[in-house]
Amino acid sequence: MEKAFTFFLLTLLLLHCVMASSAMTHTNATSDQLALISLKSQIISDPFHFLDESWSPTNSVCHWIGVTCDYRHQRVRSLNLSNMALTGRIPRNFGNLTFLVSLDLGRNNFEGNLPQDMARLHRLKFLDLSFNNFRGEVPSWFGFLLQLQLLNLGNNSFTGSISSTLSNISSLETLILEFNFIEGQIPKDIGNLKKLRELNLRGNNLIGSIPMSLSNASRLETLDITSNLLQGNIPEGIGNLHNMNLLSIQHNQLTGSIPFTIFNISRIEVIAFTTNSLSGNLPNDLCNGVPILKGLYLTKNKLHGHMPISLSNCSELQMLSLSENEFDGPIHSEIGRLSNLRSLYLGNNRFTGIIPQELGDLVNLVNLGMEVNQITGSVPLSIFNISSLQILGLWRNNLEGSLPREIGNLTKIQALYLDENIFTGEIPREISNLVELEEFTIAYNRFSGPLDMEMFNISGLRVISLSNNSLSGSLPPNIGSILPNIEFLYLRYLANLVGTIPHSISNCSKLTILELSHNKLTGLIPNSLGYLNHLQYLNLLENNLTSDSSLSFLTSLTNCRNLTYLVLSSNPLNGMLPVSSGNLSTALTKFYASSCKIKGRIPNEVGNLSNLLELDLSENHLVGSIPTSIHNLRNLQRLYLTSNKLTGFIGDNLCKLQHLGAIYLGQNQLSGFLPNCLGNVTSLREIHLGSNKLISNIPASLGNLKDLMVLDLSSNNMVGSLPSEIGNLKVVTHIDLSMNQFSNGIPREIGGLQDLVHLSLRHNKLQGSLPDSMSNMVGLEFLDLSHNNISGTIPMSLEKLQNLKYFNVSVNKLYGEIPSRGPFKNLSSQFFIYNEALCGSSRFGVPPCPISSKHRSNRTKVLVLFLFLGIALVFVPITFVFLWVRRKPDEFEGDLSLKQWVSCSLPAAVMDVADANLVPLTDNHLKKKLDCVATILKVALDCCVESPARRTGMKDVVRMLQKIKIQLLDY
Repeated sequence: MEKAFTFFLLTLLLLHCVMASSAMTHTNATSDQLALISLKSQIISDPFHFLDESWSPTNSVCHWIGVTCDYRHQRVRSLNLSNMALTGRIPRNFGNLTFLVSLDLGRNNFEGNLPQDMARLHRLKFLDLSFNNFRGEVPSWFGFLLQLQLLNLGNNSFTGSISSTLSNISSLETLILEFNFIEGQIPKDIGNLKKLRELNLRGNNLIGSIPMSLSNASRLETLDITSNLLQGNIPEGIGNLHNMNLLSIQHNQLTGSIPFTIFNISRIEVIAFTTNSLSGNLPNDLCNGVPILKGLYLTKNKLHGHMPISLSNCSELQMLSLSENEFDGPIHSEIGRLSNLRSLYLGNNRFTGIIPQELGDLVNLVNLGMEVNQITGSVPLSIFNISSLQILGLWRNNLEGSLPREIGNLTKIQALYLDENIFTGEIPREISNLVELEEFTIAYNRFSGPLDMEMFNISGLRVISLSNNSLSGSLPPNIGSILPNIEFLYLRYLANLVGTIPHSISNCSKLTILELSHNKLTGLIPNSLGYLNHLQYLNLLENNLTSDSSLSFLTSLTNCRNLTYLVLSSNPLNGMLPVSSGNLSTALTKFYASSCKIKGRIPNEVGNLSNLLELDLSENHLVGSIPTSIHNLRNLQRLYLTSNKLTGFIGDNLCKLQHLGAIYLGQNQLSGFLPNCLGNVTSLREIHLGSNKLISNIPASLGNLKDLMVLDLSSNNMVGSLPSEIGNLKVVTHIDLSMNQFSNGIPREIGGLQDLVHLSLRHNKLQGSLPDSMSNMVGLEFLDLSHNNISGTIPMSLEKLQNLKYFNVSVNKLYGEIPSRGPFKNLSSQFFIYNEALCGSSRFGVPPCPISSKHRSNRTKVLVLFLFLGIALVFVPITFVFLWVRRKPDEFEGDLSLKQWVSCSLPAAVMDVADANLVPLTDNHLKKKLDCVATILKVALDCCVESPARRTGMKDVVRMLQKIKIQLLDY
């Protein structure tokens, strides 16, 4: 009985445990369902209705799409919603999925931060959130997911730094953080992840050096830290990672040499260090330790030395890129043994010799590129025996000779790049055998002979570039059938391309770029160009093309809605711009039609071209005013309307173009004022308004143009003073204000323009002296101040302007010594003619100065002394006047005072006043010296005029005495 009772109690206890367990399972399964329903509620876009149809509370969560449950507990173990184009966020209670082992939300549009609750997913081993829009800092709580084996956050918008807590995840095998915005350094203890096989930090903003501890991650197979800002050396210990398969540290700022130990990693297949600053050489036995190497990328470094002979031992090599380094020596013939090589780049080095004939042994070569090399000589025929060759790139070398007919053997070639060499002779007709050819470029060579377009009757041809050769001929009338798939056609600068543009060109329906500039084409521009719906670039510059009077071809081009670049300049179009010009593509950014003999007005509809960056209608016969609609061209950067017959005011419309960098309105008949608001267009770099009829002064607001480099207001009728704000134009290099009516002095602030190269102020009414501050204009090369009223002396400090080549101060009122040192050594006399009293070296055509240049150091003392003497000469007579007022009246004639007597004695009876001992009667220059004395006495009388307002100022007194000094010392 007792045993039965005990058994009954145990049964009840077991039943209770089972029921309790069942209740717990139900509760936890419900929490999983609630977490997933919460996730669904945060998804705002499910274009394929994956969740709408499957995730229903009426179904067991374990049957929902993307959900896998644990069989025993019926808990969500795996959630895979990858590549479903879902948009939304992860909810806070997502951490309730505590049985989750694998989570894959990759390739969707999830956004926002990762919730802190996800730190509760302690069973998580696989986490892939790649290719979404997650943001915020990389969470440090990842360090608590200690069972994590794969963490992929690539291609998101994560910021911040890599938390050192990630180094706690000892089970981590794959860490991918590529293409985010992560900053800071790679954690120094990253090497503690002993099980790590793949580390991908590509495309971030990481700084600092590569951690030495990485050499401890002995299982590492892939290390990709390309496209960061890493500096320093490549750690020597990287060579100890014997399981390494791919090593890519491209596009960083690494320095130092490549550790030779890397070339002992026998399992490595790819070594990539492109675009760094690595130096040193490569080991001669490079390939002996890397037998399965397939790719070696070393482009754009500073490596030097010879090409390793052992390269031929890399029998699996498919890609070898040594271009843009400093390698020298020969290209070893053994390279021809690389039978699996697909790409060879040896460009921009210092290799010597010609391409070895053994290169023809590369029977499986797919891509051969030797651009920008120092290789000379002709192309070896063996290259043209490589029957599997698909891309041959030999551009920018010094290859010469003719292109052999054997080129026709490359029947699988898809791209042939021979640009920028010295090839001569005719283009071989065997080109027509290259039936798979898509791109053919031979520009910038010396090919000659007839241009036979029939040879390009290859249906798949997309690109032809024959520019800058000596080819002659014409475009075939059936060009549309010869090149049905052509996209880019470059035929500029040919020696004798004549004839017309065929109407059949409209059949080249895929044409995107048509370059026919600098040729001898004639005839009408065909309206059929309007059928080229994909046309983006049309350049007809410098031909002899014409049009009807309404330029109807422009109307046809309005159908080309992708047109962004249109050049018609230097063709005799002889017509008027149609109103339909405003209907050209809104994508149009550059429109050039200068020197086309276009007449009439600029249509107001031009303002519809809202994306226009540059408009050039210069050197035509345009009349009328600048259209007011021009203010709609809000993106306009350069406006060329020079050399037309435009009239009216400039107006304020230009001031609304806040991206405007250059205005060319010279050689027109524009009148009125220079807009004051022009100073608000702070993007301006150049202002060309010369040869118009402007009448205003220079607005002080132009001083706001801190980036202005050119200011040309010459040949107008502008007036007023030069504003002191001109000194704010610190980067200006060219100022031309000549042929105006500017007056008053040159502002001393102009001396702050140290970058100014050209300054012309000639033919104005400027007064005052040359500011000494001009000696600070160290960049000045050209200075023309001729035909003004400038007075005073030429500052000796201008001798410091070592770059000065042209200095013209003729036709002014200057006096004193002409500087003779520095740039003045090479100036001629014509630059100083027609001034008041200049003196100096005889080569200037002026009289010598009284003070020899040998005693230049004493000039200042002598000048000071003379000034004291001069002042004495003025005030002694004045004192003499007042001392003798008590003289007896009968000592003067009539009622004359002393001042009146001196005044009456001038200038004829100077000897009655002056002491005879000062000017002996036997003096050879008596008359001239008496004139000087008379002038001194005149100055004295002017200084003692009774009215203070009429008295001569002391500055003028000093100036006059300086002139008298020069005259006296000459006799």
